[in-house]
Amino acid sequence: MSPENPGTNSALSLLILRKGKEMSIVELFLIGVGLAMDAFAVSICKGLAMTKINKKQLITLAVAFGGFQALMPAIGYFLGNAFISYIEAIDHWVAFILLAYVGGKMIWEVIEDIRHPQEGEEEKDQPLPLTEVLVLAIATSIDAFAVGISFSIYGVNIALAAAIIGIVTFIISAAGVGIGNVFGSKYKNKAEIAGGVILICIGLRILLVDLGVL
Repeated sequence: MSPENPGTNSALSLLILRKGKEMSIVELFLIGVGLAMDAFAVSICKGLAMTKINKKQLITLAVAFGGFQALMPAIGYFLGNAFISYIEAIDHWVAFILLAYVGGKMIWEVIEDIRHPQEGEEEKDQPLPLTEVLVLAIATSIDAFAVGISFSIYGVNIALAAAIIGIVTFIISAAGVGIGNVFGSKYKNKAEIAGGVILICIGLRILLVDLGVL
């Protein structure tokens, strides 16, 4: 996604950019909120799959989402336009494939649990694989790369911008896990299937928006 053809989150963010004027903390905060929406939706999906709030998993997700959301603008800022033509050609496909993979995996695991129930064992949440966390963090932060390129064009203080975006995403992602758990704790299997379907839909939406279908 390029500044001229941004995805949904980037479009919201780039509308705030104003050439020749120092960006305020409020403007950077709004950009952070815009960029965090995909991470928020994914966090809700993961919260749906938890029978109870797992603080370690919550913090792991929030740190990963916030960290990558802060890192991507910085990468875009320093690389500038050098690689944008390569990134914009595949970024939507990367996001779609990663989210569809994780969503499909969630659905498949529920189906396997139904087919082969663990009788006599107390139901408990499965550990959250670090690789899955990284996949989700990358998939939800790709838009931020294009925003970082715009930051370089407009001379934004990248250290401040990255810090604000990362903190905002951390808070919103943590809230998402909590919200998802409230609705999913009583209906774990159904909620996890719904979460998997939502992840696939998020990836499909990113793909279709960038292809100009939506």
